[in-house]
Amino acid sequence: MVKEDLKKQTEMRLLPEDWELLNLEANFTLKARIGWQGLTTAEYLNDGDYGLVTGTDFKNGYIDWDNCVFVEKMRFDQDRNIQLKKNDVLVTKDGTIGKIAFIDFLPKPTTLNSGVFVVRPKSNNINNRFFYYILMSFYFDDFLLKITAGSTIIHLYQKDFVNFNFVCPPLPEQEAIAEVLSDCDAWVESLEKIISKKRLIKQGAMQELLTPKENWEVKKLGEVAQFLKGKGLPKSELDSSFEYDCIHYGELFTRYKELIGDVFSRTNSNINAIMSKHNDVLMPTSDVTPRGLATASCIKKDGVILGGDILIIRFFMEIDGLYFSYFISNNKEEVLKFVSGSTVYHLYGSELSNLNFEFPLPTEQTRIATILSDMDAEIDALEKKLNKARQIKQGMMQELLTGRVRLL
Repeated sequence: MVKEDLKKQTEMRLLPEDWELLNLEANFTLKARIGWQGLTTAEYLNDGDYGLVTGTDFKNGYIDWDNCVFVEKMRFDQDRNIQLKKNDVLVTKDGTIGKIAFIDFLPKPTTLNSGVFVVRPKSNNINNRFFYYILMSFYFDDFLLKITAGSTIIHLYQKDFVNFNFVCPPLPEQEAIAEVLSDCDAWVESLEKIISKKRLIKQGAMQELLTPKENWEVKKLGEVAQFLKGKGLPKSELDSSFEYDCIHYGELFTRYKELIGDVFSRTNSNINAIMSKHNDVLMPTSDVTPRGLATASCIKKDGVILGGDILIIRFFMEIDGLYFSYFISNNKEEVLKFVSGSTVYHLYGSELSNLNFEFPLPTEQTRIATILSDMDAEIDALEKKLNKARQIKQGMMQELLTGRVRLL
C-alpha cells in the first residue's frame, strides 16, 4: 500500500514527507501461546505468584489486574516469548477480536492464554505506546473490517494480522504523540475514578438516609397509592419533531434514572392517551430479565403521554414520588419478590400493592430526595465531562495520527 492508497482509505490528505508507511510483519514480532501447550481453564487459580491475562481482562485499553486469574510457575516458565514486559502491546485474537491493551505496569510475573497476541517492535525506532494508539485508532478498525467483511469470523489469524500496515513519523514525534495521548488517558481515568467514588458515596448515603427510623410509618403500597397502566406508543410513533411529549417504557431502562428531568421523545397523537401527573412514579412492567423491573422514575411534569408496559404509581397520600423512587432503588430485592414469569418477566400493580413501604414525614421525605438527587446531578455532570474528555481524545487521535497536526 502506498501513501495515496492510504489517503483514499482514510479520506485524509497525504502524509507528511518524513512519515513512513510500515508493515507489521517487517517491524514487529507477534507471539501467542501455542496450542500444543494445552493450557485449560481447569488450571486457572484464584491466587498465586504468576498471573495470566485472558481476553476477558481487557478494559478501556489496559488490563484489569483485579480480574486476572493465576497459573502455576510451570505454565509461566513454559514459554519465554509470552512472559509479559512493561510497555508490551496486547491484541485479542479469539472471541471479540481486536481488543487492545497496553502494559503500563506488571503487578506480578505474568503470561498469556492462547487467545491473546503480544506485539513487540524489532527495533528501537518504533515507540510501543505510539503503536498502541495506532491500534486503538480507525486505522486498525478499518483493517479489521476489511479482513472480516462478509464473514462471521471470530478469530484474528496471524497470517492476516501480519499484513497490517501503519503510518509512522520519526521517533521523536512518535514519543511526543504518545505522551499527549497518554495524558488524555490519565485525564479520562481520573474522571472515571472520581465518578466511581461519587457513586459509592451516594450508595452509602442512600443506605443511611433510607434506613427506617423510630418515628417512620410502614404501610402497604396499596394503602397510599393507586395503580394505572400506560397504553400504546410503539417506537414507530416516536420522533423528536412530533408535537407531544411522551415516554416509551424502554426509556425507563435506558434514559431515565430516579428523577425524570427533560423528556426526550415526542409523538403526534394524544387521543385516548394516558397522561402523567406531577409526582407520578413510573416503573416498567415487562422485561427479559427480572432485575430491570426493580426500577422507578419520578416525573414532575403533567401531561406527558405514557406508553404501554408502564406501571403508573399515583399517590393519594402526601408522599414525595422522588423519595419513593429512591426507596425502590434501595429495596430492589424486596421488589423482585413481586416479579413473575420465566422467559419474559412481569410486574403487576396488584402484586406490588403488597410491598411494605417505609417513609418519614413529608418534609423529611423531600429532604432525603433532594440530597440524593443533588448527588445524582453531580454525577451526571461528571459523566458529561467524561464523555467530552473521551471525544476530545478521539479528535486528537484523528489529528495527530494522520499528521494533520504536528507536535514537532
